[in-house]
Amino acid sequence: MSILDLTAVQLGQKIKSKEITSVEAVEAAIKQIKALEPELNCFVTVDEERALKRAAEVQKMICDGILTGPLAGVPAAIKDNMCIEGMLTTCSSKILYNFKPTYTARAVRNLEQAGAVVLGKTNMDEFAMGSTTETSAYGETKNPWNTEHVPGGSSGGSCGAVAANECFFALGSDTGGSIRQPSSFCGVTGLKPTYGTVSRYGLIAYGSSLDQIGPVAKDVTDCAIILEAIASHDKMDSTSVKREDCDFSSALVDDVKGMKIGIPRDYLGDGLDTEVREAVLNAANVLKEKGAVVEEFDLSLVEYAIPAYYVIASAEASSNLSRFDGVKYGYRAKEYEGLHSMYKKSRSEGFGAEVKRRIMLGSFVLSSGYYDAYYLKALKTKALIKKAFDRAFEAYDVILGPAAPSTAPKLGESLSDPLKMYLGDIYTVSVNLAGLPAMTVPCGKDSKGLPIGLQMIGDCFKEKNIIRAGFAFEKTRAYEAPELAKRGEQGVMRHE
Repeated sequence: MSILDLTAVQLGQKIKSKEITSVEAVEAAIKQIKALEPELNCFVTVDEERALKRAAEVQKMICDGILTGPLAGVPAAIKDNMCIEGMLTTCSSKILYNFKPTYTARAVRNLEQAGAVVLGKTNMDEFAMGSTTETSAYGETKNPWNTEHVPGGSSGGSCGAVAANECFFALGSDTGGSIRQPSSFCGVTGLKPTYGTVSRYGLIAYGSSLDQIGPVAKDVTDCAIILEAIASHDKMDSTSVKREDCDFSSALVDDVKGMKIGIPRDYLGDGLDTEVREAVLNAANVLKEKGAVVEEFDLSLVEYAIPAYYVIASAEASSNLSRFDGVKYGYRAKEYEGLHSMYKKSRSEGFGAEVKRRIMLGSFVLSSGYYDAYYLKALKTKALIKKAFDRAFEAYDVILGPAAPSTAPKLGESLSDPLKMYLGDIYTVSVNLAGLPAMTVPCGKDSKGLPIGLQMIGDCFKEKNIIRAGFAFEKTRAYEAPELAKRGEQGVMRHE
């Protein structure tokens, strides 16, 4: 067994018991990155020197008994929209091609305090706007299961890197499904916590009322442990919540007896791929056999989630992205006449097509003539969607459904039809509108050999319910890595 086949928690245990050193783990990950990156393009930045230096420091603290946590010495990757002091942070956009922050995001700092070692920054859709990781200024990321297909987005680099064993876990951000959908496409586990659980300080904003940082890993255990490490109240984030119940690992129990699980009929209708529907219903039967009560119900308002989400997210994006103007940092046009010309040219040349589309949409819905007709209506719809979920959670502990209508599409297919790409978020965006926690776990593969993800949604601050259900389901199937990951491991140190 290669070091790289270990989960983050398994590796942490072996480092603690002195079977492996943190430096050896980092070296194995770097070797895998060098072998696979020319084909996959999961990373924007890899800082080998910094990672090895940090691993040596962490190893000493582990030996001295200073660091004792489960993630001490474990190599991780960070999505390229989270600031790390002195490390290039671009949001995969030309407009931030040279930006090196002077501070580190709270979630990343929490990870480092837990002893994790950052390898580098992962590729993403530009400013997290997209579902395929094809809108990146640094080129598209490819799916490790089949390099002709997308890894999903916008956290496609993080999910692809975990699937390809280029890191042991990663952080992603989720505005409308950007952790859960690529986790589904890449066959890994991704968790979006309740809004406010993880500080957004240092996360470059897309939609401030929707963004949430979360873990991507090989299994539910890793996700629970990582979430314990990154969750904290932060006075630097006005939306941060003070929680007393962050012992998420206590929910890692293989027992769903009596748990009530609902499947919205709205999620199983037209537009859902037959093989995905079959895999989701098979997973529901597995939980039923383990003692859970599973039934279908009507959620309602599902068809309004996409328009409400894109109006709100684009409105917030147009406001958040106005700070990137070429004045203090980032890209500035070489030729311009006067200040307004510099703004216009810098933003025209610096932003990609999808970002421009959403800025224009957001500016339109916020304009005086259309504010009431679109933005205000979207906010009212958001409140109604939250009420629909509240009613559902009066009857159910967990809501089950697909993470995406199909498995990973081929490269280039989605960008040719943006509306179809937006509709691909149908099962994920309502979770962000309602501020709920949700997790994707692998539940099978389609006839093309591409992974299918099962989405579990919980009530606000009830992550433990989805962790418990996910852990119980996961116990019935073994984690599988793509062939590409195994091919890259040739020559990486074995650990039997």
